[in-house]
Amino acid sequence: MIRKPGIIVYIIATVIAFVFLWPVLYTIFSSLKTMSELRAAVPTFLPQEWTFEHFFDIWDRGSWRRGNLARYIYNTFYVAVLSTLLAVLINTMSGYALAKFRFKGDTVILLIILATIMLPLEVIMVPISRVIRFFRIYNTHWALIIPPAATPAGIFLMRQFLLKIPDDLIECARIDGASEWRIFLTIIVPNAKPAIATIAIFSFMWRWNDYIWPLIAISDSNLYTLQLHISTFGGEYRTNWANMLATSTISMIPMLIVFLIFQRQFVQGTVETGMKG
Repeated sequence: MIRKPGIIVYIIATVIAFVFLWPVLYTIFSSLKTMSELRAAVPTFLPQEWTFEHFFDIWDRGSWRRGNLARYIYNTFYVAVLSTLLAVLINTMSGYALAKFRFKGDTVILLIILATIMLPLEVIMVPISRVIRFFRIYNTHWALIIPPAATPAGIFLMRQFLLKIPDDLIECARIDGASEWRIFLTIIVPNAKPAIATIAIFSFMWRWNDYIWPLIAISDSNLYTLQLHISTFGGEYRTNWANMLATSTISMIPMLIVFLIFQRQFVQGTVETGMKG
């Protein structure tokens, strides 16, 4: 008989959650403080005087270190959505091929893909930069969308999930005359929704919060993503903390919405990908 978690477990879980949420909550509450509170020698967690002035302020294009926030939100949303759709398509197709097709060298290909997980972005920045310049997509949004389209973690996660789909189901469809594309669209995709949701959440989150690669691939300020825009509030002699905190708070909202929509599929996909190897 499985016992339900006691009150001590819930208390410990609540404390751990609060520790992880502390920086997020501090950012949100700080964005609602006045400038005098932000400059105070002794910082406070909750605002003494609540104000939404900074949120109205960041939409004004005429002041110091401000820009068209709607443009940067659109740029980030455009990059994140297209990159996520492309990543879901490529990772799902690659995972399907590695899980359900047997061909010479399939294990070697899988090991090579897994080996690339150990390579940090800093190692491959220069080669990718040369590639995007060769194809003349430097300083365009496609330089942010195409390079992360296929991720080793996404391919491995999808492969592990698809291994639990019975091979007999696919063979029966082939016997009935179904093409590989029809099998992929009518059998694989519907059954892989949890894994697809997991890949979509991770991809959207990475592209939405990415800073290092856009800093390298984009030089035109009109193409800046939200994270690059946030960095412009900091200067050598002056940092606009109020507007930086307000913009950071706004940047959290889309990620929260995406996770709340797909949280059930995300948890299911994360758990089930480790069931079968």
